[in-house]
Amino acid sequence: MESLTGPGETYGTVAVQAKQMAVDEINAAGGINGRPLELVVEDSKCNAQDSITAYRKLTDVDGIKIILGTSCSGAMLGAAPLAEEEGVILFSGLATNPDIAEAGDYIFRTSLNDILVGIDTGNTLWADGVRQLATITESTDYAEGVRRTTVEQFEKRGGEVVAAEQYASDVTDFRSQLTKLVAAQPDAIHISAQGEFAGGTVIKQLREIGYDGPLYSEIVPAGTTALEIAGDAATGLKAVFVDLDPANAKGQEVLGNFRARYDYVTLPWYLGSAYDDVYIAAECLKQTGDDQDADGFRDCMYAITWSGAIGTDYSFDEKGEVVGLSNVVVEILPVAERTEENYGYRVLGPAPTE
Repeated sequence: MESLTGPGETYGTVAVQAKQMAVDEINAAGGINGRPLELVVEDSKCNAQDSITAYRKLTDVDGIKIILGTSCSGAMLGAAPLAEEEGVILFSGLATNPDIAEAGDYIFRTSLNDILVGIDTGNTLWADGVRQLATITESTDYAEGVRRTTVEQFEKRGGEVVAAEQYASDVTDFRSQLTKLVAAQPDAIHISAQGEFAGGTVIKQLREIGYDGPLYSEIVPAGTTALEIAGDAATGLKAVFVDLDPANAKGQEVLGNFRARYDYVTLPWYLGSAYDDVYIAAECLKQTGDDQDADGFRDCMYAITWSGAIGTDYSFDEKGEVVGLSNVVVEILPVAERTEENYGYRVLGPAPTE
């Protein structure tokens, strides 16, 4: 279950493609205890209501008890109460809203909680000398969660938010909101977007109206589609997110295989997270021997330690939150320096802790 249409289309599609690649690899190696895996896909459309519809199809019609997904926090929060009540596993590689941590005993994720993204972004802003900040945020659970936790940490450090604007997911012209932000004369502007199209367009239009100051964001405006839209307007933007370690041979192997199969790579961490989720699920299915045993799968998840594309020796805590991964700060390169190998950015290093 992923967001194949709507604001999350780009990363939802990447997630499904990565999952299918992992399923095909597992089946080529003999499947699970001799049985092939089958990926049944439904579109959660990056919103709660359609996520519930997709969930009902998977559980009521297909009889599925182990669901990998979904992307988009709103979609995840829509389906999670049903999954918890009905004893169905919901295992996301992409949803990050803090409220997911309290969703229940059957809810897991390999994506880092937005609280950590916000803390690291707030610290990054402060460390870079930003004291007055303006924000523009898409009106979704994910984007608002990132903005909220970022601002909380930034203000905790002593910073001030001098202007804040929001936009709906169907908006394509942001100039009126952006003009208000620029008029407040902030030291920097933070962008929190649900969709890559919006994220890239916000960056482009900010430069078009004359803003030449620092830009910061979460992962979405640093995606391939967003950078294609923004062009050189995105140069110098700093984003905070989990990235694949270049020294992790498995991660680089997965990216190479994905590029060979699909002829592109975008949002490599999302790709790797979705890929790892399939292999983790396969290991737990191997241990339980029963794809209807959600309780056994849950117990396996709490006990497992995993090394894969997104990291080594990571695990899950009592809330189903991933433990053992951390954020980095990246800087977007000029268009002339962006390549398939660097994904358009360079890693500056770990996010500051203070």
